[in-house]
Amino acid sequence: MENSTAFLDIAGVEQAAKNLKGIIYKTPLLQNHSLSQAYGANVYFKREDLQVVRSYKIRGAYNKMSGLPRTESGPEVVCSSAGNHAQGFAYACQLLGLKGYVFMPSNTPAQKVNKVRLFGKEWVEVVLTGNTYDDTYKAAREFSDSRGSTFVPPFDDMAVIEGQATVGLEILKIANAPIDYLFVPIGGGGLASGVGSVFKQLSPNTKIVGVQPQGAPSMYNSIKNQRRQVLDKIDSFVDGAAVKAPGTITFEICSEVLDDIILVPEGQVCEDLLKMYNEEGIVLEPAGTLTISALKSYAEEIKGKNVVCVISGSNNDITRMEDIKERAMQHKGLKHYFMVIFNQKPGALRTFVNHVLDPEHDIIHFQYIKKNNKEKGPVFIGVEVKQPHEIEGIKLRMLEEGFEYEYLNGRQDILNLLV
Repeated sequence: MENSTAFLDIAGVEQAAKNLKGIIYKTPLLQNHSLSQAYGANVYFKREDLQVVRSYKIRGAYNKMSGLPRTESGPEVVCSSAGNHAQGFAYACQLLGLKGYVFMPSNTPAQKVNKVRLFGKEWVEVVLTGNTYDDTYKAAREFSDSRGSTFVPPFDDMAVIEGQATVGLEILKIANAPIDYLFVPIGGGGLASGVGSVFKQLSPNTKIVGVQPQGAPSMYNSIKNQRRQVLDKIDSFVDGAAVKAPGTITFEICSEVLDDIILVPEGQVCEDLLKMYNEEGIVLEPAGTLTISALKSYAEEIKGKNVVCVISGSNNDITRMEDIKERAMQHKGLKHYFMVIFNQKPGALRTFVNHVLDPEHDIIHFQYIKKNNKEKGPVFIGVEVKQPHEIEGIKLRMLEEGFEYEYLNGRQDILNLLV
């Protein structure tokens, strides 16, 4: 395989750092005191959410594009992305004076489209096409090939990986003590393979833990099964890390450099994202919160250790906050949803409220369509409790009072339609 290697050449990463000098922020490595106290460890954040485009993606995009051969008319560059890669690519186009085309799905929120245009200015044209990222990617590649343009991939490219790897160099240059654990988020694997390669060569005693969302375990499955795999479907909620398949190059490198790879529930990500916002004043996107959520799985191992979490980005749409709150409440066991079969007779609702629920329980959702030709009908009910364990009593009392039900928490496909 072209450019196949277990590790990046450190010289290439050092050159990428030189290419990026004056272009990016050397983001800080800051200790988070509340998490340090909670876990009995020294927990540090590598704050890539403070980057000029609010994510690390500018590093790889600029490094790739700055190395392209210059011609009188170009080169012309193309990418497909609905997220941070598009913004990093667009900003690199502006800085390098390159004509760029950003292909984005037709349903991309206007806020994201506007940010790409803001960073790219007159150098970038946004093309909205396709209903899914796969459709958009195909259209971008066809466009690029037909014009002889250079396609700039989001992760599966050695120059892109070397750019992302500069995050690792910065961490090691800033750190004033040996790092015992490094947590790094994974989507396609560009950041993890780059940073992981740097640490394996310059800090071999550091344990490197990759983190993916539970609903999009593409790299996790591939590494566990020792072959690159493509997922049939994913939960795209953690959109910055929701990738159906890892890169070919990144899979090979991550297989060599990661000491472990774990999955975290989307609900845990939401809970921690809100905690960072409410208690720390740090605004993160879901993918940028992955490594913070991963600490819970390593609570015992990291006690007394020096721990670094790479915070990958903060491009979060404010309109998503209600969904984030909803998922966090479900994860904490405080919101529960049921499809309950009600007898169509007077007093059924009164029985449910008075004999199934306690006075402190709140009905937060109730949807009932009466069927005149049936003796029973389904009711969609949402209940908020004060303590997680209280839901078991509600389930028991429903059965005692003759209410058949289906518990819907965890059935996100259904809840997305109803809530």
